Amino acid sequence: MGWTEWAEPVEVEPSIYASDFSRLAEQLGSLVGAGARVFQFDAGDGHFIPEITIGPIVLASISPLFRGWGARLDCHLMVSEPERHFEAVAKAGGDSVTFHVEACDEPARAIALARSLGLGVGVAFKPETAVEDAVTAAEGADLVLCMSIDPGYSGQAFMQDALERIARLRSLLPPNVRVQVDGGIHRDTITAARDAGADLLVVGSAIFWNDDPAAAYRDLAATVGARR
Repeated sequence: MGWTEWAEPVEVEPSIYASDFSRLAEQLGSLVGAGARVFQFDAGDGHFIPEITIGPIVLASISPLFRGWGARLDCHLMVSEPERHFEAVAKAGGDSVTFHVEACDEPARAIALARSLGLGVGVAFKPETAVEDAVTAAEGADLVLCMSIDPGYSGQAFMQDALERIARLRSLLPPNVRVQVDGGIHRDTITAARDAGADLLVVGSAIFWNDDPAAAYRDLAATVGARR
């Protein structure tokens, strides 16, 4: 199975990095109850981005819950030499891995490695990277992730020029390759991002920094016609 089977035509993906880790299982379960089935898991190494975030140990602790729920873990690696971590992600229960074109010398080799481990695979790019470079690197991938903030921190404002990059990305990619957007997605930006061509909409603070994350998810999903 892969993205074709996992994901609806439009998905709102809660970003686990923005969760309250003292209530992690509770919050994730409530979001699954609200209809969420694809979640983003962000890993940062303190090198490619300044932040050190969560990693395979946390992934391994929550992946059995996701298996029981019939949900999927979409792992975004904001790390140097990302290929070194693919096997750990697969063993920890990740379903798909996305690496940054800026951190990978041989994208085709990385994509092939992810496939050999049974993972879905995506290519991400920072705001300053040319869309065309990401498209070239993503041949054979399932998705391309357009960052609409500088990667690393939750709660940043959406970069309006991301809409042009998303539209350009959608125009250059084959129809079967998904367009993902991550950063600053909330009630006021999610529709514009979808209309520009993104169909995988990653949302962190606008879901988890609410008193009722499940209700926030349902509202955003209804706004863009995603599952709920």
